[in-house]
Amino acid sequence: MAGKALNKTNLTALGPEVLADLLLEAVKGDAARQRRVRLALAADDGPQTVAADVRKRFVAIRRAKGFLARPAQKKLAQELTGVVEMIETRIAPTAPGLAFELLWTQLHLAEGIQERTDDSWGALLH
Repeated sequence: MAGKALNKTNLTALGPEVLADLLLEAVKGDAARQRRVRLALAADDGPQTVAADVRKRFVAIRRAKGFLARPAQKKLAQELTGVVEMIETRIAPTAPGLAFELLWTQLHLAEGIQERTDDSWGALLH
């Protein structure tokens, strides 16, 4: 299959409508990716909106009781890394106190997550 390279320049040339359709198709059925896209959309509304969405996710993680198998642990680790990145890039520059509070809250999720996992390969602790 010959064609153009998959890079930012070529994707930008597709235009917003096509990219939006492709993104919706790509995240369909993947809750973690859907949450990431929702957080990115909320970021345009300011740090308080992003913080509210992050807090909702933290509550869901805190309430969960089931054991996390390895694939779920990897997804959770990726999600939590993405949340830290979102806090650093979208909240911290304009609301450092709020960013600290969210990072502190995320830190306190560790014990509950650890109780629900066997992280002997270190996916959550890197």
